Amino acid sequence: MEIWGMPVRDILKYITSGEISATEVLECYLNAIREADPEINAFIDVLEPTARMDASRVDALLREGDSPGPLAGLPVAIKDNICVKGARCTCGSKILENWISPYDATVIKLLRDQGAVIVGKTNLDEFAMGSSTETSAYGITRNPWDLRRVPGGSSGGSAAAVAAGMAPLALGTDTGGSIRQPASFSGVCGLKPTYGLVSRYGVTAYASSLDTVGPFGETVWDCALLLEAIAGHDPLDATSAAGEPAAYTKRLEGSVRGLRVGIPRELLNGVSAQVRELFDNTLSTMEDMGMIVEEMSIPPVAHAVEAYYVIAAAEASSNLSRFDGVRFGRRAPAGTLDEMYTKSRGEGLGKEVVKRILLGTFVLDSGNKDRYFMRAARVRTLIKREFEKAFDNFDLIVSPASPDVAFKIGEKIEDLLTMYLADLITIPVNMAGLCALSMPMGFVDCDGAALPCGLQIIGKPFDEPAVLKAGYLLEQEIEAGIREEVSSMRRKLNPVRECELVD
Repeated sequence: MEIWGMPVRDILKYITSGEISATEVLECYLNAIREADPEINAFIDVLEPTARMDASRVDALLREGDSPGPLAGLPVAIKDNICVKGARCTCGSKILENWISPYDATVIKLLRDQGAVIVGKTNLDEFAMGSSTETSAYGITRNPWDLRRVPGGSSGGSAAAVAAGMAPLALGTDTGGSIRQPASFSGVCGLKPTYGLVSRYGVTAYASSLDTVGPFGETVWDCALLLEAIAGHDPLDATSAAGEPAAYTKRLEGSVRGLRVGIPRELLNGVSAQVRELFDNTLSTMEDMGMIVEEMSIPPVAHAVEAYYVIAAAEASSNLSRFDGVRFGRRAPAGTLDEMYTKSRGEGLGKEVVKRILLGTFVLDSGNKDRYFMRAARVRTLIKREFEKAFDNFDLIVSPASPDVAFKIGEKIEDLLTMYLADLITIPVNMAGLCALSMPMGFVDCDGAALPCGLQIIGKPFDEPAVLKAGYLLEQEIEAGIREEVSSMRRKLNPVRECELVD
């Protein structure tokens, strides 16, 4: 029996039936990390000792006839801005390179309580500020489909880990597209939940009114399973929504016939010809399934990027003020307090983070707050209202998840405007507090390589069941060719695997 590459549903079935052990599953994925990660650099830290303890605990519970939980023995990779007790939480920054978390984030506690095995901490753009995972102090993460290209960002390490078969599931964070864009670039599924559905307690804040934690998986079902584990009210998070989350995996089957789907013209601006062709083919598939697809308009989203970078930078300048060499992180030796602040931050923070802190400080200055921050806040309210109107007429809204496929490493890192504008499609979802799924819709040929690109399915707040159901049923229509490509890519990455069990 071959574990590596086995669907998550099958891994769970075999672990709970006792046919394979959680320890054997873990060792298979640790082997895959050893083989593939030197080239990809998806992980900052691999937590082998504690992961083996977690897996052994699952096996012991099963031997005693107890249930370890719905995630029994599944390895999960964690973006390194989420606290895991006893492990580093670097946020991809030098300033936190030796900071060890003394506690688990709520999402980590939930995962452990349900039998998950925390396998490692994944790479990210520093403090989650980026779209390519090129700004990490711990090296660039490479796209498993083409090692010359980025995996997207800021959750590029989590996306690459799942894409390369180094972990079956992963967690990321999404402030303006940081789950959906890397999911698209890396050929996996990624869900940005509704703001407030998943606790942010123990997650390093970038922009507190926009940040969300969400799942990566190879399939939509995988994302539904992981969301089921982490969703729910948390009294430790003041922004956590009240109410019980849905049983997402149990609501995937059925029909989407008659579902009204809107295509905003504004979210198609700048989309490459190849991605647009693939998107149009996907829309035809949706119509064949009985969905009613119609073009529409949400004009304010054209201003979403400008408003987002004002709001996000303003919140970041406040949130990151704690990393000053006193309370957290590295402290540079200096003669005076001011000198220590300057040296600690100058040595510990990268260029992109410094830029955003300076921008945020500028827009919050007393002379600029009304001119910039308050105006951006009004634009955000307008975007939210226009989406609410759109959902009066449509059940779902869809678009490409990114205007193009993964770009080459170094190609855009100095062209900030182009890099920021690449988030035009994903940012409006965060501004309006909606939920959205990125799922593979096919491949584009680029320089002789088959590169994946994703479809974005957007839903009303807390309508994850509808988003996941539409994605799951659409996946059944298009996944055969995608799975063949994925399997071929993974076998090239891991040509030798020592994780096969003999029946």
